[in-house]
Amino acid sequence: MTWDWGAVADFMPRFWDGLLLTLQILAIGSLISFALGLVWALLMRTPSRWVRWPVGAVTEFIRNTPLLVQLFFLFYVLPEWGITFSALATGVFAIGLHYSTYTMQVYRAGIEAVPVGQWEAATALNLPTTRTWQVVILPQAIRRVVPALGNYVIAMLKDTPILMTITVMEMLGSARLFAQENFQFTEPLTVIGVAFILIAYPASLLVRALERRLVR
Repeated sequence: MTWDWGAVADFMPRFWDGLLLTLQILAIGSLISFALGLVWALLMRTPSRWVRWPVGAVTEFIRNTPLLVQLFFLFYVLPEWGITFSALATGVFAIGLHYSTYTMQVYRAGIEAVPVGQWEAATALNLPTTRTWQVVILPQAIRRVVPALGNYVIAMLKDTPILMTITVMEMLGSARLFAQENFQFTEPLTVIGVAFILIAYPASLLVRALERRLVR
C-alpha cells in the first residue's frame, strides 16, 4: 500500500465543505443543547410535580436511548405523521435535543452548588423570583458549569459523523463518498482522523485552561 498525495489533493475540496458543515452542526447543536438544557433544569425546579414528572420522564427517556435511534425516528418516522424536515435540520435538532438532557444535569449541579446563603440574601432583599434567578443564581451557576459544557461540545463534535446515516455529508460522510467513488480509502479517512484530532485536542486544552482560570 502506498500513500497517494494526489488523492489527498482531490479530496480536499470535499473535505473543506464537510468541515464547514461539521462546524455548523456543532455550533447550532451546541446552542440548542445549552438553551434547552437550561429550560429542562429550570422546569425540574418548579414546585408542581405535574411539570417535574413529565419533564423528568422525557429527559430520562432521551438520555437512555441511543442517539442513532432518535435520529432515525425523527428522520424516518415523523414524516409518516406529516412532520418533515431536511436531513441537516433533523440532524442538528437530534444532536441538540440528545445532549440537552446531559447539559440539564450539568446546570442542575451548578444551581445546587450555589450557597444557600445566596438564596437567603436574595429573599432578605425582597428580590422577585425572576430577578433572583437572573442576577444572583444563574450567573454563579453558569460560571461553575462552563468547563463541563465545553466537554459536551467536544463530545458532540465526535458524534457528528452519525449524521452521515441520514445523508448529511459532514466530514466523515464526505470522506466515505469520495472513497467509494475512487476506491481510495486510506487517504480521505486519514485526513478526517487528523482533522478530528486537530479540532478536538486544542478544544480540550482550552476547556482545561478555562477550568483552571474559573477555579482561581
